[in-house]
Amino acid sequence: MQVAVVTFDGFNELDSFIASALINRCRKDGLEAFLTTPTPVVTSMNGVAVTGQRPMEFVTEADVVLIGSGVKTRDVVADDRLISRLPLDPARQLIGAQCSGALVLARLGLLDGMPACTDLTSRPFVEARGVTVLDTPFHAEGNIATAGGCLASQYLATWVVTRALGEAAARDVLGYVAPVGEQQETIERALRAVRVGEVALG
Repeated sequence: MQVAVVTFDGFNELDSFIASALINRCRKDGLEAFLTTPTPVVTSMNGVAVTGQRPMEFVTEADVVLIGSGVKTRDVVADDRLISRLPLDPARQLIGAQCSGALVLARLGLLDGMPACTDLTSRPFVEARGVTVLDTPFHAEGNIATAGGCLASQYLATWVVTRALGEAAARDVLGYVAPVGEQQETIERALRAVRVGEVALG
């Protein structure tokens, strides 16, 4: 499975890099993430210039699409041409958003009738689009998930790995990156966040 980690100019490094790094620990099992950018090079909110690994058009062939956040997300959702390059399909793709990425999902109409998670700064803008914001770090319904707070990106990655490869694979990934002496605590916290945040659809 291929994962597009959509990364716009002004992106938050924690959101894009944590998710892609965790997912890419599953390359040997056929799950691989690529930074997917609207221009060949994007610059983070802290001035880190990154060359995209895939162009934006990659989102149409990706099995999973994760929308990262950043300081220019409101500019993104106001740009009709840029938004038109994101023809996402929750019927065949897993779709997730980190922090202000929820604004993008709302703009695409993917959060209609569904609550979402986002960061504190983005919350009023997400609510202004008619979306109920939860005071939780992770929420998923069917093939759509949102995470709130930069370090909640580990929960978004855990959701993707669990859905694609199963809980055992997620445990392996989390155990590898967890702080020494806190492996089990880190694994259980992430899996619990995903379990609690997932809503079973009848």
